[in-house]
Amino acid sequence: MQRILTGDRPTGPLHLGHWVGSLSQRVELQNDYDTYILIADVQALTDNFDNPDKVRTNVLQVLLDNIAAGLDPEKVTFILQSAVPQTAELTVFLANLISVNKLGHNPTVKTEMQQKGMDESVPLGFFMYPVSQAADISVYDANLVPVGEDQVPHIEVTRQLVRKFNGIYGDTLVEPEAKVSQFGRLVGTDNNAKMSKSLNNAIYLSESSEDLKQKIMSMYTDPSRIRATDPGTVEGNPVFIYHDAFNPDTDEVNDLKERYRKGTVGDVEVKQKLLAALETFLAPIRERRSKYDNEDTLMQILRAGTEKGRNTAADVIGRVKDAMKIVRV
Repeated sequence: MQRILTGDRPTGPLHLGHWVGSLSQRVELQNDYDTYILIADVQALTDNFDNPDKVRTNVLQVLLDNIAAGLDPEKVTFILQSAVPQTAELTVFLANLISVNKLGHNPTVKTEMQQKGMDESVPLGFFMYPVSQAADISVYDANLVPVGEDQVPHIEVTRQLVRKFNGIYGDTLVEPEAKVSQFGRLVGTDNNAKMSKSLNNAIYLSESSEDLKQKIMSMYTDPSRIRATDPGTVEGNPVFIYHDAFNPDTDEVNDLKERYRKGTVGDVEVKQKLLAALETFLAPIRERRSKYDNEDTLMQILRAGTEKGRNTAADVIGRVKDAMKIVRV
């Protein structure tokens, strides 16, 4: 059975954007692949080093979100990144195989530096996290990495580093492939391309019915549409983007789109039907959350998975050191 490696930075609860970007693929593939999910607390500290409590308090939240979304802890291995020291070792070895200039041209790194207001003050840990991510993937012999489209450049860095390592030291590391979500990126409720807690434009997997209703009914729609009888634009309209992603009743969605374009349906009805669809989508997630929402249970799952991950990583790093002819003492 081939292995999947993917994960999340524990900087806040997971939202619907995570579902369309990666979570849905994890749930779909968990029966066909040996699935490893990384709680990437070390990576989260690259831009939250001055707020470690934020990272620590979200570790179990992110684990619970994954399980609530449908990942079976009896099948899936959940690993706490900071508890696997072999990843740091492999990061150092891989860092020798890529230039600063190459990292600086990584489009995802450049975009995130701009979003976070980093320039000359960018921390080295953040700047080189594509190398750390390559080590995360490689140290578990991962064959496939489910990601959102924005993370594809990082997977390509991993592939390049693996090819270079194997070219120098012999066939040692597995070259992974990216599996990209077909839906693409989910916009925020305010039509911002980035969905995040700081922008208050995200709908979380842990959302209550009351908060969900408030967020749906205040969603951005077509700003040029003043009255319900005005013809409206469906393309790029966040409410319809969410319908396409989460409303399985395609006949209803197509009818709403047709009437919206003609000006025979109001925003309120469109939003109410989206609310109903999302309530149906979130119902089983809420049920699974209530079943596993216990700190002792979650810690047992995380400890068992991390121990398995350490054993896998120890085998891989031993193979790496042998290939590099590093002296064992």
